[in-house]
Amino acid sequence: MDGMSQHWPAPPAPPGFAPASRVEEPLAPARQPQPQRTPAPQPDQRPWWRRSLSLLVVIGLLALKWGKAALLLLPKAKVLTTSATMLVSIAAYSLIWGWKFALGFVLLLFVHEMGHVIQLRREGIEASAPMFIPFLGAAVMAKSLGDDATAEARVGLAGPILGTLGCLALLPIAFATGEDFWYALIFTGLFLNLFNLLPVVPLDGGRAMAALSPWMWFVGLFAMLVLAFTYPNPIILLILLLAGFETYRRWKARQAGDAAALAYYRVKPAHRLAVLGVYLALIVVCAVGMGLTFVQRDIPA
Repeated sequence: MDGMSQHWPAPPAPPGFAPASRVEEPLAPARQPQPQRTPAPQPDQRPWWRRSLSLLVVIGLLALKWGKAALLLLPKAKVLTTSATMLVSIAAYSLIWGWKFALGFVLLLFVHEMGHVIQLRREGIEASAPMFIPFLGAAVMAKSLGDDATAEARVGLAGPILGTLGCLALLPIAFATGEDFWYALIFTGLFLNLFNLLPVVPLDGGRAMAALSPWMWFVGLFAMLVLAFTYPNPIILLILLLAGFETYRRWKARQAGDAAALAYYRVKPAHRLAVLGVYLALIVVCAVGMGLTFVQRDIPA
């Protein structure tokens, strides 16, 4: 040994042996920037009556602005005939239900209103053909509803009578085809007639109460108030406002002791009993018919 280190060659590798190679770690994918989420819109926390108030104000202003002109032009305007307003209503309801159901619903409305027209003309009162108002139903123009409360009750109940018969006439088609379409149409038509039997003016039930017991108008007002809070929407609120005004006007006239008003509400017991029988029979028929034609629908969550 002379103080120098000596390097010996490495021993040869055995046959079939391969030296280990460096394993490259895969590069981590570049982190993609996360898209910013748009915050979900917050629900309107205002009470329902405040949400509906602005719409009612707009409707009221439009009615005041164009109401007089519309009433003057309505008899002369050929475009606003019954068929034209029916087509407009069908187009409006088609946006919700489709054109087939909308057509059937408007036809049932027409049958209901024709009951009023027929009875008005039987009472010797000139009446217009039905005019349709989308989402509000239809109306018949007449100078009066009869000479007394009994005649008013006959006119009021004639609509639900003919309307209910029109719905029941579709039952054989529903039973023969078994299609939910016909059952749903009958159910909706019967519900419309039943709703109109609420004992509050200007609904048909309120007309019947003029011959039965005007005190029932206050029961109807309470029922409409419950509906307005349970199922709040502008249409029910509008009916409630009209009912309150009409009930106040009529009750004030009765309390004033006017001879004409007192004579108007003087009804024979036999007539009162007949009105009561028809009124209750309509309620039973509509309720039973709705039970027979109810269609259960599974609404996805």
